[in-house]
Amino acid sequence: MIDLRSDTVTKPTKEMLKAMYDAEVGDDVYKEDPTANELESYAAELLNKEAALFVPSGVMGNQICLNVLTQPMDEVICEKDAHIFQYESGSPAALSGIQLLQVEGKRGVFTPGQIEPLIRPTSAYYMPRTKVIEVENTHNRAGGTINPIENIEALCNLAKKYNLFFHLDGARIWNASVATGIPPSKYASYFDSISCCLSKGLGAPIGSIIAGSKDFIKEAYRIRKAWGGGMRQVGVIAAAGLFALKNNIERLKEDHEKAKTLAEFLNQSDSFDIDMDSVQTNILIFKPIKNSVEEILAKAKELGLFLSVGSIGTLRAVTHMDVSFEDIEKVKLILGEL
Repeated sequence: MIDLRSDTVTKPTKEMLKAMYDAEVGDDVYKEDPTANELESYAAELLNKEAALFVPSGVMGNQICLNVLTQPMDEVICEKDAHIFQYESGSPAALSGIQLLQVEGKRGVFTPGQIEPLIRPTSAYYMPRTKVIEVENTHNRAGGTINPIENIEALCNLAKKYNLFFHLDGARIWNASVATGIPPSKYASYFDSISCCLSKGLGAPIGSIIAGSKDFIKEAYRIRKAWGGGMRQVGVIAAAGLFALKNNIERLKEDHEKAKTLAEFLNQSDSFDIDMDSVQTNILIFKPIKNSVEEILAKAKELGLFLSVGSIGTLRAVTHMDVSFEDIEKVKLILGEL
């Protein structure tokens, strides 16, 4: 089977498994795991933040950040298809007592002009308090699209103008960085908090990093413990994340090339519709013209290809390190047959 459902399906390489096997460990709840400490220090340096914290998942990373930045009854502005709204099980309300205000962006990107009128007046005690502006980069549901750095800077200035916090769901910030040549630290510099996945394109089996100021991470550490994310000899998986950061960022270019190759094939087909302007990294969102999504998923599976559902009426294909260029050629043959 060729699995294009997500870049989360990757398996650790032999080199990564060896790093995990050789990891020096300690009790991370006491902050005595040397490998976890090294991972956090390395990630903080990579993102040019004062401190970082290793967490089990991207959802926990985002939700810890939002919890630290807000109080119950606050409001967070996000894009309408943001991961924190669509794919995190209602956690903002359940865990932090906050609500999300969704804004429709273009390919996942909203502008300061769109959201400034939505910022609540501080004198309006009968309204929720606007507290955070949240950006997702790259944007999953929009097809791995990149938020332009100029727009991020303008949003940052808007957040400062209204004394708001600015959070980045940077699950795939590494893809944005490789595609644009802009260092992760440059992206991170505009945000008060950032959550970054290790278990997607970078190939680690588990884990994410959150980063921010020392005071922010101190409180995040407390919330992580409260939510059951304090792990003990976590170095065995932190080693995988450390290996991923040191070895697997630049190779993301290959995934982008694979996605582009497949997108060009889909664009030439009269059976699928794809917005080529949204093909910027490793995620493809495309629409079947002659068959239903369910029919395509079932028939593709019979022929040895796993795809997933994008938004309503669309399919999603995600390229990653466990899919070769030869596999992409096979995928083209399968989709051609469909």
